[in-house]
Amino acid sequence: MSEQDTSEERSEEPTAKRLEKAQEDGQVARSQELSVAAMMIGVACFMYLFGGYLITQLSEIFVAGFTFDRKAIFSDNLLPTTFGSHALESMSVVVPIFILAIIIALGAAGMLGGYIFSIKSLAPKGSKINPLNGFKRMFGTKALVDLSKALAKFSLVGLTLYLVVSQSFDAIVGLGFMNFGPAMAEAGQMIATGTVLVTLTLIVAAAIDVPYQIYEFNKKMKMTKQEVKDEFKDTEGRPEVKAQIRRKQREMAMGQMLEAVADADVIIVNPEHFAVALSYDPSSNGAPLVVAKGADFMAQSIRERAGKSGVPLFSSPTLARALYFTTDINQSVPESLYYAVAQVIAYVFSLNSLGPGSTVAERPRPEVPAGMRYNTDGTLAS
Repeated sequence: MSEQDTSEERSEEPTAKRLEKAQEDGQVARSQELSVAAMMIGVACFMYLFGGYLITQLSEIFVAGFTFDRKAIFSDNLLPTTFGSHALESMSVVVPIFILAIIIALGAAGMLGGYIFSIKSLAPKGSKINPLNGFKRMFGTKALVDLSKALAKFSLVGLTLYLVVSQSFDAIVGLGFMNFGPAMAEAGQMIATGTVLVTLTLIVAAAIDVPYQIYEFNKKMKMTKQEVKDEFKDTEGRPEVKAQIRRKQREMAMGQMLEAVADADVIIVNPEHFAVALSYDPSSNGAPLVVAKGADFMAQSIRERAGKSGVPLFSSPTLARALYFTTDINQSVPESLYYAVAQVIAYVFSLNSLGPGSTVAERPRPEVPAGMRYNTDGTLAS
């Protein structure tokens, strides 16, 4: 990137191509606070609901682990086996907690930036081991913001913990006057409730961090005016993009042309290979206009649209080819074809004005001048 680009203000919104490239490089908006909050709250709620059962199971395993018979003590082979079986039982009790934490962490991570896998993000970068960049990360704006978030989160959690303990202080003191079993059950319930309340405060940290991370990501992705121009030139220069643009332009032009067929006064046809739609306003002094024209497939589309819109068809191969090869869309018919076109339009208008008892006008046979007669391939007829 040139010096001019680096000094220029990044005021333009990122293009789709830039965002796609950022995803390929593994750059998306992420919120660590959202993942931590979701994981901590999920595990705390799980422990609140099933913690008593898990602690009971672990207690039984713990007690069984310190209960030995004479055979196990004096056997070198049985003692490791016994400890191994107790360890596996303990793991089976706590494994659901780890699985839940992993599932919640993955789900929360994909909520903001989606799930992407980029090999480029795993590749080593010189900027990551550059001491100067390291000092910038340590003492830059981002480090200051992260420190402020950590202090705010610590203060919020500490204040909530203080309120929970102060509210339960009398109950905590009363545990010393209870039997061991009920005291442990009461203490476990108090710890579980307090943990849920404390972890719920992390929602506040996540609610602040998520919009901030989205803002920072959008700010990082913004482009300079020169970058937008360069990207546009690069994109427009690709042959596949140019072909797609031309195809879209043809589709739009075809759609507009077919819409104009509905307002035409007559369609002069070949009758199959060519079709030219003419429109004429008797109140104006202008010549008839060609509002649509086409050959083969396009001619078939024009005839079908004319049939749906009630526009009459007039078969005149010579005149249809002359208009097709000499006149563009939205242009007046050539002066040399005025008389031939006037005959057709007059005949069509007379058909439209027929009333009860009227006689049908004789169908005209428009004559095309010798210099305006064309073959189907666009060459002048001899």
